[in-house]
Amino acid sequence: MRMTEDKTSEPQPQADRTVSVVGPGDGETIVLGTTRMRVLEDGSHTGHRLAIAESVLAPHTQGPPQHRHGQHDEGFYVLSGTVRFTVGDEDYDVTAGTLVMVPPGAPHTFANLTDQPAVMLSTFTPDLYVQYFRDLEQAFADGRPLTPQANIDVMSRYATEPAIALP
Repeated sequence: MRMTEDKTSEPQPQADRTVSVVGPGDGETIVLGTTRMRVLEDGSHTGHRLAIAESVLAPHTQGPPQHRHGQHDEGFYVLSGTVRFTVGDEDYDVTAGTLVMVPPGAPHTFANLTDQPAVMLSTFTPDLYVQYFRDLEQAFADGRPLTPQANIDVMSRYATEPAIALP
């Protein structure tokens, strides 16, 4: 049998593809208490395979209750400052230049316990979780307090559950 080259397996250019360029002042801004998030890619340019956000955590910012995602990977690349990641019972103080990848099912949370702001670049694969942040911001805008239970209630809409029992 003679092997022939299969040209159909090569990537084919698509005329409707556009390149997304998000400048320093661009992107959607979401404010969640002392955390300011800038959505750089909400999934609309990646076929919903990937979303990317930059987050600035003010000093002494507590993160969400420890939780597990059921349907997406989450990555955190620390650009500046120190972020404490809690994974189960273990704490990791992560500094600039460090990447933390959280697969589905892994319990995690984060906080900035220092006196300086911390900046992270986060990825969500697929983009499922960007809407969670929008929903949280809406809860703030409606004047509702962001209690741990309120946070968990919103998380539950996005295949995410608490990793520990709330007090």
